[in-house]
Amino acid sequence: MRVGIGYDVHPLVEGRKLIIGGVEIPFGKGLSGHSDADVLSHAIGDALLGAAALGNIGTHFPNDDPALKNISSLSLLKLVNDLLHKHQWQIVNIDSTVNLENPKIAPHIDLMRKNLAGALGVATDRVSVKATTGEGLGFIGRGDGAAAYAVALLQSTGGGS
Repeated sequence: MRVGIGYDVHPLVEGRKLIIGGVEIPFGKGLSGHSDADVLSHAIGDALLGAAALGNIGTHFPNDDPALKNISSLSLLKLVNDLLHKHQWQIVNIDSTVNLENPKIAPHIDLMRKNLAGALGVATDRVSVKATTGEGLGFIGRGDGAAAYAVALLQSTGGGS
């Protein structure tokens, strides 16, 4: 068994869609980034890659690769899952938290879990998504950005540790 932790952060800007956990959430701003800037998917991808000691999403999907411009982060998670299988790892569970002042994402969490589980080829009950705010403090509390944290537990399918 292996544990990995992931973290991601992106600023909120005008003129972008807000996509978290593969869900487009109606809001006047979106997260800035080379891909769709889905902080939750990015944090989960890093947690999974970290648990398998395979680097991070920047290593595998560099932000200067034109082929990845505006790509869905769920597509990147599918590629992360392919890497895990290639190296004989399977997902036991994922726990994650999105830190965003506004908009409130609680109404979208079930769909986020379904999207993430689908991209990773696991049952929805293996993916936890929680939400919190910055309580008015820091860049998140001011509404300038969002962050996400994730922890993943992997199990070897090939007798590795």
